[in-house]
Amino acid sequence: MILRSLLGVLVGLSVLLAPTAAIGVPSPSTIEKRIDEQWNKLEPVIEQYNDTHNQLIKNRTRLKAISARLAPLQHQVDLALVSVRGLAGDAYRQGSPGAVQAMVVSGSATGLTEKLTLLDQLARHQHRQVAGVVKLRDRYAADRKALATLTNTVAARDADLATRKAAIQRKVDELQKLRTQAYGASGAKQGPFRTGPCPVKYTNDQGGRAAQRACALIGKPYVFGAEGPNSYDCSGLTKVAWAAVGVGLAHYTGDQIRSGRSVDRADLQPGDLVFYGSPVHHVGIYVGGNTMVHAPHSGDHVRMASIDYVGAISGIRRPAG
Repeated sequence: MILRSLLGVLVGLSVLLAPTAAIGVPSPSTIEKRIDEQWNKLEPVIEQYNDTHNQLIKNRTRLKAISARLAPLQHQVDLALVSVRGLAGDAYRQGSPGAVQAMVVSGSATGLTEKLTLLDQLARHQHRQVAGVVKLRDRYAADRKALATLTNTVAARDADLATRKAAIQRKVDELQKLRTQAYGASGAKQGPFRTGPCPVKYTNDQGGRAAQRACALIGKPYVFGAEGPNSYDCSGLTKVAWAAVGVGLAHYTGDQIRSGRSVDRADLQPGDLVFYGSPVHHVGIYVGGNTMVHAPHSGDHVRMASIDYVGAISGIRRPAG
């Protein structure tokens, strides 16, 4: 599904960038509109890559933990089996000669029965111990096998997307050239990165401090998949802003919109996350005054903007500490 989405994006870009008949140079506003349309197709692919890569990292961490627990369990099984062989193995393998020897040593049939009963009890106890460890080992081994299969699948998808990052970036660079042609050597009339005090309203609570961290990153260039320290994409920026106050967020808008609790627009506070798109593929962090800090797209920088600049708001969430 990801590959079909990517193919559709690249085909669309090819049509956009292909030479056309002499129908006049498009106006800057027309080019901006086309760029925004194409970016809205590209950004979901970028976020899918972020999601896939996060899954891969998590799976590899879990796989390492399971493997670490398997080794000592196997060692316990090996030791227990050696113990069983040493204790019960001799009694059962020796058969009658061992029984005769036990009778000679004990001097009576009653002593023989007691010794064999004790041996049997010890052997059964050891077998139970071995069975418990073996069961636990086998459970972890099964979990490891299933996780390894899943990890290999995710790794293949991750590698496939990674090989296309350069192609995506080339298309984005071509879009940026269109912007440069429209606005001149400055690249785009994007306005100042700061439109006023940031945060607009100072608060020293957790959300306010997260907003302050985002404000401190204004001017950093957008690079998709980046989460600092020198560049950011939209969900990388919000992840780092909230990490500064001890709240962990995934580097993926699809996960971030499920974090914390939903907030109405009328109740917005600095630090709240504002989401856009369906499916969600863009996020900014609210800093007060109907303003957010966000990382817009390639060729741009982390900046302040109206929360209505991107388009219709898909959701607002307040991460919890």
